Amino acid sequence: MKRIYVIRHCEAQGQSSNAPLTEKGHEQAMRLADFFHAYKIDRIISSPFLRAIQSIELLSKTTNKKIEIDERLSERILSTDNLPDWYEKLKLTFTNLDLKYEGGESSQEAMDRIKNVVKEVAERGTEHTVIVSHGNLISLLLKSYQSDVDFMFWQRLSNPDVYQISYIHNEAVIERIWDAQ
Repeated sequence: MKRIYVIRHCEAQGQSSNAPLTEKGHEQAMRLADFFHAYKIDRIISSPFLRAIQSIELLSKTTNKKIEIDERLSERILSTDNLPDWYEKLKLTFTNLDLKYEGGESSQEAMDRIKNVVKEVAERGTEHTVIVSHGNLISLLLKSYQSDVDFMFWQRLSNPDVYQISYIHNEAVIERIWDAQ
């Protein structure tokens, strides 16, 4: 049975691509590595954002698995414009998947991007793969499997958060297996 562990990064000092983890985020990364100690891991794939890489570095070292960087796991760009009401605009994109703001990508485009990564992983020979990404993108991935995933679901995600996608007879089963709360 194939298992894909989808991890939202640990607490970070900001939203930029080079924002590092906070002190608490580093502690969370240690707890995350401890959590996965009992799991078999064949492969680790991460967003290129520093906070995602730092979230999984310790697990990479303890499992002796190289972190593969995949640009498609980067956080979604809502818009290149400064949106003072970005929160409300983001909320709208959960009900209108094709809504797109200046310089950004729609929910559907972001969903397709991460789904392609997961599809490639599922079709590959490895059985236990870790994917590290960002809250909005992970919410959209889960929404592609469960239509009831919405804006409130995104709001409730923790840093970090771990979901397991298991493929049983080619059907995906989603389960939250760990969160920082």
